[in-house]
Amino acid sequence: MPDFKEILNRIKDILSQELGNKKVYDKDIAESLGINHVSFATMKSRKKIPYKEILEFCAKRKVSINWLMFDQVVKSIAEQSEKFERIHYFRDIYASAGGGAENYEEDSEFLTLDEEIVNHLGGKQAIKNMHALNVLGDSMEPTLNDGDIVFMDKASTNLNRNGVYIVTTPVGLFIKRLQLRANGMVALVSDNEAYSDELVNADDIKILGKVVGALSNNL
Repeated sequence: MPDFKEILNRIKDILSQELGNKKVYDKDIAESLGINHVSFATMKSRKKIPYKEILEFCAKRKVSINWLMFDQVVKSIAEQSEKFERIHYFRDIYASAGGGAENYEEDSEFLTLDEEIVNHLGGKQAIKNMHALNVLGDSMEPTLNDGDIVFMDKASTNLNRNGVYIVTTPVGLFIKRLQLRANGMVALVSDNEAYSDELVNADDIKILGKVVGALSNNL
């Protein structure tokens, strides 16, 4: 498992260079990760790694996630490449857990996943059929939270199976449970009971894939 203390030290090194070799404090790290300093203090005390924010931190600065998380240099990564897999991550795309979000038509970048996460998602073969994108809104709470990164299996598009799916509709991109209703209608069902089901004509829905995992920073 990654060592949270070592990760923070490497982030401090990066920020210190950006700030002209000035001393870096926890509040500076929290700000660079886009986390409230109180929430960051809680994460630090619990050694709860903010994976999503760290991924975005690395993407923005073009820093190797492998180096930041595991202190692996390029040569080491090459030698140990069989332990890691890459997955397309649509960082600017949000599957809405509330109202419709943007269309699923943007360039992706890559996330490098360690062996533990790969195994959790079903192994190397399963990873080949996956994309990662973000959750927007709270209608799928407590299952999924606003800002989570979700992993979508593109090979799972069977409407008759239980689970959470990412779908396109005429009004946007949604992340919902699906129920087939009468007269060729499909209900987009939220896990948050505060939201009502939304009915859409089955011909107007395209199932992009099933959610098979998520990275969450919910405390």
